[in-house]
Amino acid sequence: MPTSLTADQLKAMEKHALLNAVQHDGKAEVGAVVSKTLGESPTLRSSAKEVGKAAAEVVKRVNSLSLPEQQSLLEERYPEALEAKEQKKIERKMVEEAREEQLPPLRGAVEGKVVLRLPPEPSGYMHIGHAMAGVINDAYKRFYKGELWLRFEDTNPKKVKKAYYQSFRDGYSWLGIAWDHEKSVSSDMEIIYGHARRLIEQGSAYACACPADRVKKLRFEGIACEHRDQPIEKNLEIWEGMLARKYKEGEYVIRLKGDMANLDHSLRDPNLMRVIDFPHPLVGTKYVVWPIYDLENVVEDRICGVTHVLRSSEFHVALQDKLRELLGFPEVFVEQFSRFNFKGTPVQKRLLRPLVEEKVVAGWDDPRMPTIEGVKRRGILPEAIRQFTMLVGYTKTEHTFDWSLLFAVNRKMLDPISRRLFFVPDPVQVKVRGAPERAVSIPFHPTQEKFGKRQISVAGDPSILVPSSDISTLKAGDLFRLMDLYNVRLISKGDRTADAEYAGDELRYDLRKLQWVPDDEEKEAVEVLEPSELYDGDGKVNANSLVVKKGFAEASFSELKVGEIVQFPRYGFVRVDSPGVCILAHP
Repeated sequence: MPTSLTADQLKAMEKHALLNAVQHDGKAEVGAVVSKTLGESPTLRSSAKEVGKAAAEVVKRVNSLSLPEQQSLLEERYPEALEAKEQKKIERKMVEEAREEQLPPLRGAVEGKVVLRLPPEPSGYMHIGHAMAGVINDAYKRFYKGELWLRFEDTNPKKVKKAYYQSFRDGYSWLGIAWDHEKSVSSDMEIIYGHARRLIEQGSAYACACPADRVKKLRFEGIACEHRDQPIEKNLEIWEGMLARKYKEGEYVIRLKGDMANLDHSLRDPNLMRVIDFPHPLVGTKYVVWPIYDLENVVEDRICGVTHVLRSSEFHVALQDKLRELLGFPEVFVEQFSRFNFKGTPVQKRLLRPLVEEKVVAGWDDPRMPTIEGVKRRGILPEAIRQFTMLVGYTKTEHTFDWSLLFAVNRKMLDPISRRLFFVPDPVQVKVRGAPERAVSIPFHPTQEKFGKRQISVAGDPSILVPSSDISTLKAGDLFRLMDLYNVRLISKGDRTADAEYAGDELRYDLRKLQWVPDDEEKEAVEVLEPSELYDGDGKVNANSLVVKKGFAEASFSELKVGEIVQFPRYGFVRVDSPGVCILAHP
């Protein structure tokens, strides 16, 4: 081999040869290996002839192996190359799935005149679907230099809680979304009452005492009930009685005079106002008559001057358009898109709440949950959610995203800002005979010098902890290298222990590298929570959605702060959740 190539450069050359071989049916090409080598080490261009000779030798050796042997060697020696290859595949898939025009122009939009709203119902904690919808609204606000409302749809006092309001404020702020105005619908009840009374007075709404099951049956059959034709005066009398707390829940509701023959059942005399006698977290017991979603939205959009509504497609457009027409409100441009679904993880609050109540998860901030508290605790960056959202855009077609797509974006952002620390999961104790006392200085990051270095000291003839998954693939006589330390030869191994001997310091590119931690008093016991999808492919709760991996980290782990995200090489990115406990973000 030419002396102008270092051991690391020769190692990289073998990596490129193996990668090239497995991509081309076991036959690597010298030219491709040379090109990759010179691309990574431009200083070698003056020694291109020597590089070519070295590449020819490496390629010859690699091509003499069978394809399974090449794949096995690549996985054993260069797992990081496979990870990089897989990440590129994921990123290519993301680009393919992303729309060419993620955010199309808004109909009727005029720069400086666009008003949008974020209308969360504070009946649960903010989740990633809310976050992505918020990012889209914020992007349009910025593009059109418009305004954005944060408006809490809090008209069911039995569901709303103060903590839920704050969850949305904190979540949108975390994402970098700045709203221009904030309000709660519960602060406008008198205005809503006024519009409800108008609908009754003009004969467009009536008071109904039918039980819910009868209403459902008549609606299905397209038959109006007897209350529809009662006089306006009678309807107003009942309305005033509802406001005066004369009637209990379920005795009377105010219904719209719709079209009982319409194919859209949402227009078959839907409810508009109902009695809910329950304390509200903001207005207490001041009100007992509350509007349903569609009426409150129409009135509030008018109050806020909303020009464009972006919302998921499960909401009906026709009913709100009808209400605007009856109340004489101007048109609002509505853009609907499918719900942001994620594989194995529901985002609907009606499905998430039972998981918390039945203790399937530890709480709303469980790292398996799609809540903002959950994904933040797991180590997903707000910038990753924003970039992912802008990449995939929105569509009217129902689509379920794979979490790996978001993880790929997050990984790319974490890589240059995360320190590396050694971590040994499920450790095996290896006694290294004949090894000298050694103190090594190892960079916290392979390319970012600003992170500095840490020093790890190892006694003579030490006990070293290495992952059991690595030792299980080795046999007596095999050589391997403890990363940044020295070479070791395995002598024998048992269930949880192994004997080995010191095999020199020579940097050999052909040796497998193992993570390690000295088995001394300075090692740090660490538990890593490994979250995965809550539901399996059959829609059943995944009993193994949270695995606890125990192991040891190097001494500098003790210096980490709660909330810090680091990378455990060959394991993954983790966020420090509490002293001695981390959560795996993703590999």
